[in-house]
Amino acid sequence: MILPIIGYGDPVLRKTGEVVSKEHQNLKETIDNMYETMYNAYGVGLAAPQVGLALRLFVIDTTPFSDDEELEDAEQKELKGFKKTFINAKMIKEEGEEWSFNEGCLSIPDVREDVSRNPTITIEYCEEDFVMKTEVFDGLIARVIQHEYDHIEGILFTDKISSLKKRLIQKKLKNILEGKTFQDYRMKFFAKKGR
Repeated sequence: MILPIIGYGDPVLRKTGEVVSKEHQNLKETIDNMYETMYNAYGVGLAAPQVGLALRLFVIDTTPFSDDEELEDAEQKELKGFKKTFINAKMIKEEGEEWSFNEGCLSIPDVREDVSRNPTITIEYCEEDFVMKTEVFDGLIARVIQHEYDHIEGILFTDKISSLKKRLIQKKLKNILEGKTFQDYRMKFFAKKGR
């Protein structure tokens, strides 16, 4: 089922996600709905807070990035078919010289800004089998994971840009908050009149 994506300004996007238990009701259905919602919106990642759930859960599929001809063949190959569910993720380490990349967010439509992040991460998480694992990721895969991980910590990519850039996008953010934006996927807005 395609869920509405929660728009900028909703308090759920600022909450730290709660730990997901193995017995969490309808977990598989929630995960399936999140993937379906993400694909419907042409996203590469979606965190539970973005569908109104304050949980430590996010899904990613970096396949759309694999078509980028500016990337080396090895990275394109790595991105193609990289699909993973992250439950109860904990960032262990972020390292390397920060690099900038233009990011966007399904909860903040029509806003894109350069965000600096470390290129390599070590993260602990489990998938649907609830077996904890620790893995190292780098490049665009690491960046997508970092972006979605921020969501389960109540952080948005707009928190990571300069105060000048924040002022420049203030009107766009206000419009999103009030539902004065148009996108090709369902959204739910916090301050939309008559919602």
